[in-house]
Amino acid sequence: MIRIVVADDHAIVRKGLVQILSDTEHLRVVGEAENAADAMRVVRQESPDVLLLDVAMPGKSGIEALKPLKQEFPRLKILVLSMYPEDQFGVRAIKAGALGYLNKASAPDRLIEAVERVAAGKRYITPELAELLADSVDSDGETPAHQLLSDREFQTLKLIASGKMLSEIADILAISPKTVSVYRARLLEKMKLANNAELTHYAIKHGLVD
Repeated sequence: MIRIVVADDHAIVRKGLVQILSDTEHLRVVGEAENAADAMRVVRQESPDVLLLDVAMPGKSGIEALKPLKQEFPRLKILVLSMYPEDQFGVRAIKAGALGYLNKASAPDRLIEAVERVAAGKRYITPELAELLADSVDSDGETPAHQLLSDREFQTLKLIASGKMLSEIADILAISPKTVSVYRARLLEKMKLANNAELTHYAIKHGLVD
């Protein structure tokens, strides 16, 4: 029996995942969480084999939660779920300690396959993500500027490029507008961009806008 905790801030999505997993005889969902802090608490209580962790949650993101989770529970197998394609968060998730990355648009049988694989201690990596991982360690290739950003800076970049106002970004990330401004200043400096227009142009060019 594989014991699983599902962490996703959208109740409908979470219930759907639970239903898919519960329909498989040897999988058992032992807990649910709607944010990173919740996930930490439920994992402490239930000691699951696998944690399904959403990327985009209020407060601390799934990627940010990976490191403290792995530090406290080094044997926990984590499969990151996201509506974003592999080229946006996949490499970050694997490098932060996840054993796999799965797009939410994937078929239910792929979810089951991914859970079984990471539960066995193996990586679940799509061919697309494997290619991205290979590119990320290619010393001869030039690293794209957005890959130099922290996870929260990258989230801020995507939200600015999608047209969100500072106050909206603050609400989405559950941080203060002042903190959003700090992230914006940092990412512009790191990427050598002058303003939001240049940032948006870069994001569109590199396929970072949904």
